[in-house]
Amino acid sequence: MNPSKNKEYYEIVKSIIENPEFIKRKTYKHHEDESVYEHSLKVSIISYKIAKLLHLDKESTAIGGLLHDFYYKPWQDNTEKQKFFKQHGFVHARQALENSINYFPYLLNDKTEDIIVKHMFPLNVIPPKYMEGWIVTLVDKIVSLNVLAHPTAWPKYVGIKTKTKKIGS
Repeated sequence: MNPSKNKEYYEIVKSIIENPEFIKRKTYKHHEDESVYEHSLKVSIISYKIAKLLHLDKESTAIGGLLHDFYYKPWQDNTEKQKFFKQHGFVHARQALENSINYFPYLLNDKTEDIIVKHMFPLNVIPPKYMEGWIVTLVDKIVSLNVLAHPTAWPKYVGIKTKTKKIGS
């Protein structure tokens, strides 16, 4: 997806997608064959188009969709054992909000913050407050279904670590 094809969308998110810290997400593996950057861009563009069609706040939707997974470091590289409720699915929304406040405070408002911090509903038990948040939440779930094409990876997405078989065992 090329954001510059839609000039209106590109103007809304330009400062994010050109930011070096956000660009690093191109190297963060997300769901098997996709980077966090690619995933976030898909979620943002699709959510933006839906919000625009429904005459909702397309700017907050585009920004919230783009920053919803702007967490600190690649979660799949983490080898430390985590308590269940401290695992990525439960904590990354808060990390993404903190990181967004740190790098893009001038782009945030109540709606974008709500979109980012609540996009993991129902894992994060408080639902989105705004329709724009529901759009990003649902689009994120739909776009993430690409993980179903990789059944061997399913255990890690539900918090089960699998042992790698050593050669010669």
